[in-house]
Amino acid sequence: MKRANYLMMTPGPTMVRENVLHARGDYYGNSDFDLKFFEFYEQLCKKIGKIFGAKKAQTIVMAGEGMLGLDSACVSLTEKGDKVLVISNGVYGAGFKDLIECYGGEVTLFESDPENKIDTDKLRVFLEQNKDVGYKYATIVHCDTPSGVLNDIKDICKTLKSMGIMTVVDSVSSVGGVKLEVDEWGIDIALGASQKVLSAATGLTVMTISEDAWKVIETRKTPIPSFYCNLSLWKNCVEEKLFPYTMPMTAIVALGVAVDNMFEEGLDKVIERHYKAAEYTRAKLTDLGLKLYLKGGFSPTVTAFYLPKGYELEEVYSHMLKHHEVMLGKSYGYLADKVLRIGHMGENARYFRLDYTIRALEKTLLELKK
Repeated sequence: MKRANYLMMTPGPTMVRENVLHARGDYYGNSDFDLKFFEFYEQLCKKIGKIFGAKKAQTIVMAGEGMLGLDSACVSLTEKGDKVLVISNGVYGAGFKDLIECYGGEVTLFESDPENKIDTDKLRVFLEQNKDVGYKYATIVHCDTPSGVLNDIKDICKTLKSMGIMTVVDSVSSVGGVKLEVDEWGIDIALGASQKVLSAATGLTVMTISEDAWKVIETRKTPIPSFYCNLSLWKNCVEEKLFPYTMPMTAIVALGVAVDNMFEEGLDKVIERHYKAAEYTRAKLTDLGLKLYLKGGFSPTVTAFYLPKGYELEEVYSHMLKHHEVMLGKSYGYLADKVLRIGHMGENARYFRLDYTIRALEKTLLELKK
């Protein structure tokens, strides 16, 4: 397959900086036996932990795309008959239900307006009315990528934790571009991935695991019904100098370069850049007369928008890619064929890329006008 010639403005994977690409093409040795790699891995986990706001929670990097993290969290926490609350206001939020039910969990689905962030007041009322159910944990998506909605997980997770309910947060499309404090906010498992704000290649899961989550994992009544997704195998892998499987060394080293890029810029400045990029993108889309999908709860990492009447989504998408070499994101679930998305996360959150994308979109709409 030839090198892609288009600007990838999708909400993950994102564009990757040259120094990250170069790192991935080098030779580093054997990840199973080289003690220097274990040292590198440990230091990388500490750096990633800072992005998550994890001082007490343990950070790990796993070989597998972000979905591996979601599956690993669910299989490692869930035992047959466990009551689990799935909080949803989007495509990915409801998706947790299928993962949990695979392992025998009994799911209660709390659904909220998909065009806005979770209504925390309604959630509190629901939790108070159902406080005797005995939910083992709850799941929530920080940024629901298909719609671009950002939920207030600080308030939600603190509320859940105060009621003795553990939390699993899908922060794949937000971590790094939005403030996250897993220790302070009481998040038991927070999930991320290499190909989003971190702007490395697809293929790695990053996550933090709290002390409370480890206790639940280690005191299960039944064995975890998986090997590859078994989180218990990761707790002491650095100390024991033994990973559960051979690690993709070049990919992890390249992720380290991408993380160093963020620290070099400054983590607070990276977050500020994302908010400014989001404001710029939405203002420009509005100037073009385009309607944004959401009513509120906009994420600083992705924006979904409607096309004007008379335009076919697939035609606009294909025209931009073929004639202007820009790839936008389509969407999924109930938003498939309804909205397009611009990913302004990671290396995509740069004015020169966003400006080119908006100009290409404007030209496309003019060229396809009937």
